[in-house]
Amino acid sequence: MGLAVVLVLCLSCLLLISLWKQSSGKGKLPPGPTPLPILGNILQLDVKNISKSLTNLSKLYGPVFTVYFGMKPIVVLHGYEAVKEALIDLGEEFSGRGAFPLAERANIVNGILFSNGKTWKEMRRFSLMTLRNFGMGKRSIEDRVQEEAHCLVEELRKTN
Repeated sequence: MGLAVVLVLCLSCLLLISLWKQSSGKGKLPPGPTPLPILGNILQLDVKNISKSLTNLSKLYGPVFTVYFGMKPIVVLHGYEAVKEALIDLGEEFSGRGAFPLAERANIVNGILFSNGKTWKEMRRFSLMTLRNFGMGKRSIEDRVQEEAHCLVEELRKTN
């Protein structure tokens, strides 16, 4: 009996913590259906036809709404106008990349693939400058590459 009570108390504490975490982050997000703790809105969506489910939710909550996949909030932009406004009119705010948990866990957060924002721009500028210094975009190296490709093709034809 004592073990069952402790287990129920632990589960209810975890449930309350989950509810508190979900409700504390909602202030900045668009409206959407109320998520279930731990599961989110996955039971409210038809997994086989998710686009129809999202279209139905957009009729209720508008073209920009939030759904939860598990504990993770996902902001959905539905329709041409919403996507155009986000990517064209507010392009700078929406230009970032999402988080890569696997890369963060492996501590590979820098570099041109996993960086974001100002760091990404600096890395891109440095990489392009370095590649140009090594001859990228110059005709001389392109001619050499084409010549070697032709020689490779000729050698491959001789083997047939």
